Amino acid sequence: VHLVESGGGLVQAGGSLRPSCLGPGFSSQDYAIGWFRPASTRARQGVSCIRNSGGSVNYRIAETGRITISSDTAENTVYLQMNNVKADDTATYYCAAAPRCGSGWNSFYYGMKFWGKGTPVTVSP
Repeated sequence: VHLVESGGGLVQAGGSLRPSCLGPGFSSQDYAIGWFRPASTRARQGVSCIRNSGGSVNYRIAETGRITISSDTAENTVYLQMNNVKADDTATYYCAAAPRCGSGWNSFYYGMKFWGKGTPVTVSP
């Protein structure tokens, strides 16, 4: 599975951005796509995950309600709607494929099979 992220960029604090992840075969194969970003400690912070059936799981980063995951299966694309962005949201965002979202980030993380090269998001003051 070759995942390609796009849609990152420079956005002012309080603004919105919608990175996307193209996942060929997402609509027809049984896997989930999740988003993560690196933390200052080099750990990976899970954002959110969505199954090709449409069900989604929010990991800690998306629990604030400012970030929503969605998909367009016809386009094999997963979106990450980021609203009211803050300086702390500045990071490179990666999408990854795993067999399932799981109940928490660790479940997805240890199941990750493929991930893209990331799309950078920079939030300016």
